[in-house]
Amino acid sequence: MKENVPTSEDMDLLNSKLGLYALLRNKKVNVDKALESTRHTVKLKKAQEELIKLHNWVINTNQKVVVLFEGRDAAGKGGAIRRITEYINPRHFKIIALNKPNSDEKEQWFFQRYINHLPKPGEIVFFDRSWYNRAGVDPVNNFCTQEEYEIFMSQVNDFEKMLLQSGTFLIKFYFSISKEEQKKRFDEIKKSPLKRWKMTDVDRKAQELWDDYTKYKERMFNETNTEIAPWIVIEGNNKPIARIKAIQHLLEMIPYEHE
Repeated sequence: MKENVPTSEDMDLLNSKLGLYALLRNKKVNVDKALESTRHTVKLKKAQEELIKLHNWVINTNQKVVVLFEGRDAAGKGGAIRRITEYINPRHFKIIALNKPNSDEKEQWFFQRYINHLPKPGEIVFFDRSWYNRAGVDPVNNFCTQEEYEIFMSQVNDFEKMLLQSGTFLIKFYFSISKEEQKKRFDEIKKSPLKRWKMTDVDRKAQELWDDYTKYKERMFNETNTEIAPWIVIEGNNKPIARIKAIQHLLEMIPYEHE
């Protein structure tokens, strides 16, 4: 089989700092993989540069932006958020990952604790899981009653409509992975001393409850994928590609001023 001959452009990439790092970080040199990795990194950096422009527009024009990250456990939500926020101004964004509600929050209107974290003017809020816990995680794991679930489903579209009418941008991402990919990622987490802490009781039951999650996910899409607040499904089996796609969708959906 004839090997691909690197072009002059490929050689320039490989001789850059990024290219040399990609070539030398593994004991066995693989030119094709190094090129693929370097191209991805270059594309990611360009997208992140554009994100800075978007964020500056949000700050300077007092916009309010909410971005929801939903998906199955280990779908790559946290990693995508880290790439999106890596270089933007930390004073003007928040990442919200709420724990289970306390006794007071259980007695409040369900949406109240999320309202408390909505953005002020000039701010982006990223929800690493959101009020849509009530559409999937909660009913699957019996964290809510069926009545509480039905009440949520009857209110969520109106809640989001009010949010949008208040002048807030709302972007809803769902990271989709296969059952096999989820298992693979769980196995990697269990083996890693640095990542083992991520595994929760909910994670440990996720494979067993896969079909239950699927049932609730399909209803969520059917009833909450509205014209004004649509779901954006990101194919997440390939993490690097998924992260860039999420950034590209943000850049397309928020009408910031391009320089």
